[in-house]
Amino acid sequence: MVEHSARARVAVIIEDDPDVRSLLDEVFLAAGFATVLRSDGPSGLAAITRHEPAITTLDVNLPGIDGLEVARRIRTMSSTHIIMISALGDESDVVLGLTSGADDYLVKPFRPRELRARIEAFMRRPHSAATAEVQAARQSSTPQTTASSRRSMRHLDLIVDPDTHTVQAGTGEVVLTPTEFVLLSALLESQRRVQSKADLARLVRTASGAASDYIAASDKRAVEVHMTNLRRKIGDTPTSPRYIETVRGVGYRLTTGEESG
Repeated sequence: MVEHSARARVAVIIEDDPDVRSLLDEVFLAAGFATVLRSDGPSGLAAITRHEPAITTLDVNLPGIDGLEVARRIRTMSSTHIIMISALGDESDVVLGLTSGADDYLVKPFRPRELRARIEAFMRRPHSAATAEVQAARQSSTPQTTASSRRSMRHLDLIVDPDTHTVQAGTGEVVLTPTEFVLLSALLESQRRVQSKADLARLVRTASGAASDYIAASDKRAVEVHMTNLRRKIGDTPTSPRYIETVRGVGYRLTTGEESG
């Protein structure tokens, strides 16, 4: 194990099973990461605050604080990519993990090569600042008109910048998970063209390194969960949509862009 403060290739592994923890350590070390190993929820949260990891793996059944609650707390302070790894593999378990803030969910026993592919897929994504302090500093000190703003996408007062991986809704900055950012970017790129749940699920699968093109009902349900979280963060609701509207039985698209009221 190597502890390191550089963000680019640091992984925090929170796992109470020593054999699984050792296997995860081997996979991340082989992928070029410095690793920080923890066996319980409280010390795992402390490690994330200290090391600002690019990726965090998280078991569900942890001593101290369970993995679901750990994921929720991580999302209040960090945008680290969360891979939840658990022996619980029912659809309801996967959905619950994603609802709690995980970007991906692997069922034990997992294949090390598949995990490695998902790790590399996450590292190909742009990454936003991890801590609330960094987010606040950027918001107060960075002008809205920067070189990267040429690539910004806008819908009403919702602004997405792929270069800096930032989202602005109204006058405030919104911290999204990487998966939520992928979904929102896809909708802004499509404008009024409908993105089906299957299309969005396939996009999320591709971004996470999964090779299969098969989309199951659980994948579509996961998209619904991510969309619910996304809407809540940007201040949107399905019943009175400002930014994103549901096309019943199909998927999602942007609203017409007309100010309501």
